[in-house]
Amino acid sequence: MPKQKTHSGAKKRFKRSTSGKLMHHMSNYFHKNVKKSSKMKRQARRGKELGGGQEKVITRMIGK
Repeated sequence: MPKQKTHSGAKKRFKRSTSGKLMHHMSNYFHKNVKKSSKMKRQARRGKELGGGQEKVITRMIGK
């Protein structure tokens, strides 16, 4: 049976952290940043941990 191909969209949007957590970028970061507070922009730069049952699905899509 052939190997499952990596989902290209998921590969671009999700990354594994050094501790093994799945990370993703927060929304509302790249457009109309003048009206956003410094705190909001700083927190969006850091990224966010993926939680819930989504991690299992994305892990299967990435193939790691």
